[in-house]
Amino acid sequence: MISRSWSRKSIAVCLAIAVLSVYSMVALAQTTGDKAQSGELSVSGQVTVNGQAAISGATVFSGSTVATGPNSSAAISFGKLGRVELFPNSSAKLILSATNIAASPLDAGRLQVFTFAGTSAIVTTKDGQVVADQSVPNTFIVDIECGDTRVAVQGGHVELRADGKTKLVAEGTTETAGQAAPGTRCTRLATAGMRGLHGAGLAALLAAVAGAVIGAIIAATKGQTPNFGGTVVVVSPTK
Repeated sequence: MISRSWSRKSIAVCLAIAVLSVYSMVALAQTTGDKAQSGELSVSGQVTVNGQAAISGATVFSGSTVATGPNSSAAISFGKLGRVELFPNSSAKLILSATNIAASPLDAGRLQVFTFAGTSAIVTTKDGQVVADQSVPNTFIVDIECGDTRVAVQGGHVELRADGKTKLVAEGTTETAGQAAPGTRCTRLATAGMRGLHGAGLAALLAAVAGAVIGAIIAATKGQTPNFGGTVVVVSPTK
């Protein structure tokens, strides 16, 4: 009898422990909430997650900071939420919920965000926030390489909120906020090529182009084939 009694008590204790364990797990899941959200990492080159070297196939949990080295990139797929891609020399803390992807903040470089309908996105920089509406799919890039915040939208409904103002960034356009750091690579690019031509230089270029066009027209009206150097192929008209 005593043996049976102890056996029953042992079973009761085990059941009580099991029930408490289940409740503890539920409570932990409720308190961690968004931390249960995660994505799958794909890397090229040197990539770290929370300061530790990472490889393709690793799991990235909400609240993790992903950073890329020179000539490196990282893509994190969040399933039905969407995807985030980090370009070289970039760093961002990724925070997830059931219906939102956030880079809060984007610390360096640039990233591209893809979201499906039903998922919103927020990218925070020192200049403000880039917010993508969840009513439509969105594809956009946020770039802080030059010190300012540049937003380029390929599709969707994306807003740049900075300096107390909200700008809708139309599809195929770019908006900026903040000030670019002087002497950066982006500043040098802005003064190169066509954007660097002005005054006499631009006038000379336009005059040269106009002269070439006029010369071609005159030659054509005289029944001659204009020669601009190299071999000219004359195509006979079809009958």
